Amino acid sequence: MTDTPRRLIIGTRSSPLAMVQTETAADMLKGAHPALAEEGHLVIEPVKTTGDLVLDRPLAEIGGKGLFTKELDRALMDRRIDLAVHSMKDLETWLPDGMAIGCVLPRADVRDAFISFKVPGLADLSEGARVGTASIRRKAQLLSMRPDLDIGVIRGNVQTRLGKLEAGEFDATFLAVAGLDRLGQRDLATEIIEPDVFLPACAQGAIGITCRADDTETLEYLAALNDAASNTTVMCERALLDALDGSCRTPVAGLARLSGDRLVLKGMVFRPDGSEVLATEREGATADAEAMGRDAGEELRTRAGPGFFDETA
Repeated sequence: MTDTPRRLIIGTRSSPLAMVQTETAADMLKGAHPALAEEGHLVIEPVKTTGDLVLDRPLAEIGGKGLFTKELDRALMDRRIDLAVHSMKDLETWLPDGMAIGCVLPRADVRDAFISFKVPGLADLSEGARVGTASIRRKAQLLSMRPDLDIGVIRGNVQTRLGKLEAGEFDATFLAVAGLDRLGQRDLATEIIEPDVFLPACAQGAIGITCRADDTETLEYLAALNDAASNTTVMCERALLDALDGSCRTPVAGLARLSGDRLVLKGMVFRPDGSEVLATEREGATADAEAMGRDAGEELRTRAGPGFFDETA
């Protein structure tokens, strides 16, 4: 690594949350590498993604969560940017050839927040209440608990979703606690749901930074930001998801937690209508994180069998 770094361009989605996450990553880079703090050495480049522009349909209908990342991937591989900041739960389990995850930042709160202006908690929703979510995982998990609920699509930023609640279009919605915290809006959460009640999405609460796999200088910069514990849990959960061929089209939940030098993983899959739930757990050494995740995912895939994730099943 040279004493005088080249100019690094950070790509990010242009949403308010993505910009906050990217500014956090930039500050961490400057803190770890003071030379990058000099004016002009670190530049943030917002990129409009299809996932941010099309808000009236579920992601599964318009191409999946890759719509949040493909423009960034293209900019990275075209060398228009040098690194890209992602919410890890939005990052596909497969990466384009020539791209690498350079680091995972310290993971934030993994839990889901229930938000409603009408009731104090999830358990208080009346029969037939209308809940808005764009997440197939949240929809299926909710229906497995409350098949009477009416689940509709709600997407957009926090203010857009709150506006739909205020307008009476929905009785409640869900957001990730980590996102609310990063925006300084945790007070919007009516109730924070514990993972043993509502298992989060794989890699929820984690931020990752990708770069070109052959860009050794940038990889060195990012290595200083990598949080080993967060990287271990996230890669375990991503291995679970990968074994299930998981995407926004597949209702999968997973959470790995560290206990000393041991790792405990819980994974769940749901039929899209919530009528069936399969769960499994693993415990093992942190060194076996990805193998544990893959093994758990393969077990769930075998138990689910063909057609489990089909909407008509």
